[in-house]
Amino acid sequence: MNDRLDDILADHLDVVFCGINPGKGSAALGLHFANRSNRFWRTVHLAGFTPDEIRPEDGLTLLHCHCGLTTVFERPTASAGELARHEFTDAAAAFEHKIQRHAPRFVAFLGKAGYSALSGKREIEWGLQPQRLGGASVWVLPNPSGRNLAFSLEQLVVAYRQLREAIAQADPAPLLS
Repeated sequence: MNDRLDDILADHLDVVFCGINPGKGSAALGLHFANRSNRFWRTVHLAGFTPDEIRPEDGLTLLHCHCGLTTVFERPTASAGELARHEFTDAAAAFEHKIQRHAPRFVAFLGKAGYSALSGKREIEWGLQPQRLGGASVWVLPNPSGRNLAFSLEQLVVAYRQLREAIAQADPAPLLS
């Protein structure tokens, strides 16, 4: 049984999707968004990021679509509410360094809580944020968790498609030599 969830990252991706922290079930299986009620894999497919819906056990294939996955905090919990605010503050520098090192064009936070904790801002709008993080443009998306009843699958797909379209319109990231 795993006690953590490995990142799905490579350098110079178009976008790194970022959850707050792994759920206990996903960490135990070593698979991102392994809970069948989570709508992440379906949403990114329907929004046009992937040609097919990826199964959690095939998560590494997300890299072929120039996308990655990470979390702000590595500690798995049953719910993000179990994390103390100081844990996010403590993780902020390491997270920003991770983003800077891998140099994605965008980092997309899945839900407002993770970005709020890192930025210290209470009022967060959906979509593109005015500040960059580790050199990447920041986008905030609705959380695809099955517990997030405020957004239907259709609403999630619309929000994620807006990010995909923004990436397509953005200048390509300069390659580091």
